[in-house]
Amino acid sequence: MPDDSAPPNHEARQHILLVTGLSGAGKTTALQVLEDLGWEAIDNFPIRLLGRLILHPDQNGPRPPLAVGFDSRTRGFSPARVIDEVKALSRREDLLLTTLFLDCNSGELERRYNETRRRHPMAQGRPVHTGIQAERELLEPLRSWADAVIDTSEFATNQLQQAIRERFAETAPQDMSIIISSFGFARGTPPLADLVFDMRFLDNPHWISGLREQTGLDEAVGAHIRKDPVFETAFTQIRDLLVTLLPRYQAQGKSYVNIGFGCTGGRHRSVYTAERMAEALREEGFSPTVLHRNLGSRAADQIEGPPA
Repeated sequence: MPDDSAPPNHEARQHILLVTGLSGAGKTTALQVLEDLGWEAIDNFPIRLLGRLILHPDQNGPRPPLAVGFDSRTRGFSPARVIDEVKALSRREDLLLTTLFLDCNSGELERRYNETRRRHPMAQGRPVHTGIQAERELLEPLRSWADAVIDTSEFATNQLQQAIRERFAETAPQDMSIIISSFGFARGTPPLADLVFDMRFLDNPHWISGLREQTGLDEAVGAHIRKDPVFETAFTQIRDLLVTLLPRYQAQGKSYVNIGFGCTGGRHRSVYTAERMAEALREEGFSPTVLHRNLGSRAADQIEGPPA
């Protein structure tokens, strides 16, 4: 017979992740990623029945992590009742419960609903923004109480997928993934960046005849950037900082590090610096992946601003 007096084995606790949030904020995407990571995933499950769903520990080995999705459309939904149910389950020593709330600003939610032509579940024939506001007010107690909140307002689908993988992968990759990206501040800062370096202090090739339509992948643009008297000094200082920080991130168990280099339009200075930094880090033994978010964007004076 098991020894009831023995201390609980925290390693054997089953991880239960409750996934909720505003309609259209990405719950379905999050659950799909969790399923790919090896979680058992159930959507639109009545939380009042969660206790029946979770089995008590037995002798058949570890139980897989379980992700349960629910929102305002779930039958019998009540934020106060959800909180009470989860508080009760949290007292069980064989469970590790976490609540994830997916948030999004109202303007972006309205855009998503208008794009897909879906009806908001709480609009009831009224304008979409009315349903969004009603749902936000309903869910506010749950948002305030949740263990983790992810705002998906600026996320593309793949960015939300990456955020879920980084937070909830049960087993972190053996090697930390390093992503170096270039971007244009005029088109928004990457929402997942851990470290952002602003390269707008460098002379802008956009205003140089013959370089505007080229990019940081072209040698002529690179040569122009290298001529800037502060480029090499700044580049070396950033490289040395990254070489210092990256092993520390890995020692802390971080699975992904996203490093962003930004300029105004995301086509010249940030692209060149990202490529050079990737080469420098490879020489130090790292294996970064390089992404250029705005490389294909058209050159536009309105975005670049007035020449210096």
